[in-house]
Amino acid sequence: MQNNRVAVLGIYVTDLVFRASRQPAIGETLIGSSYIMGPGGKGSNQAVAAARAGAAVTFISKIGKDAFGESGLSAWEREGITSRVVQSETEPTGAACIFVNESSGENAIIVVPGAALSLGAAELDAAAGAITSARVFVTQLEQPIAAARRGLEIARAAGVITLFNPAPAISLPDQFYSLCDYVVPNESEAASLTGVSVSSADDARRAGDILLKKGAGAALITLGEKGAVFHTPERSVYLAAFFAGRAIDTVGAGDAFVGAFAAALAREIDPLEAARFASAAAGISVTRPGAAAAMPTREEIERLLAQS
Repeated sequence: MQNNRVAVLGIYVTDLVFRASRQPAIGETLIGSSYIMGPGGKGSNQAVAAARAGAAVTFISKIGKDAFGESGLSAWEREGITSRVVQSETEPTGAACIFVNESSGENAIIVVPGAALSLGAAELDAAAGAITSARVFVTQLEQPIAAARRGLEIARAAGVITLFNPAPAISLPDQFYSLCDYVVPNESEAASLTGVSVSSADDARRAGDILLKKGAGAALITLGEKGAVFHTPERSVYLAAFFAGRAIDTVGAGDAFVGAFAAALAREIDPLEAARFASAAAGISVTRPGAAAAMPTREEIERLLAQS
């Protein structure tokens, strides 16, 4: 039986998404047009994206024993995601305040990780079986670096494909990159990590060269509506963005990309084709409101690929 398992380490938060014509100034009250509340957090969003894209997903995290935590457990159950989640008796589940520009779909986010801030190597060691039995392991940096590093170490030792989404971007030792088969930043994260201002495919290639020199196996740099660049020592390919309709909400587009890429890699699809699959998933996600709620299914992604 094919191993299409993906293990994701990350945080879960409850998203509070507010739509308005602009962000308020300090001291200003602004009337918005709508709001929604739903599941969020990069890791959880990526787990949902991978599950809907066809992977068998296990999510590793830490939440509180509270109403927000219960909503996360319910969300993973609905998506068919196996949870390896510690519930803290004393720490709350995280939350995020998200502003979405109602005209452009652009967003600004404040995240409070809550209980996930105390994730450490011990929790990863306890969940090692979920990582070593997967084909792909995914992590980011909303939880502590020590937890991300331990997860990557466990995966690398077991021969599991490692996918690192460096968000939010922070300074990391080069030894960290050597644990990563794929580093998948957006343009601002790539710029922060490499010092190269990234606004074009050529810029992304220059940033990609630095990430490879640091030890990454491959760099896959997303450029929003401008597409993405898949960059390895052997090949560097620009991938145009997919248009699936007017963008109304870009929250979670990067998570759609990462989760779908992981799901495709788990099916042993060629990495470049997996990146195209991920680009199509992101293109669909921006046409829908919300983060996890906007993630497309494998059938929807394949339909868009067939039409393009």
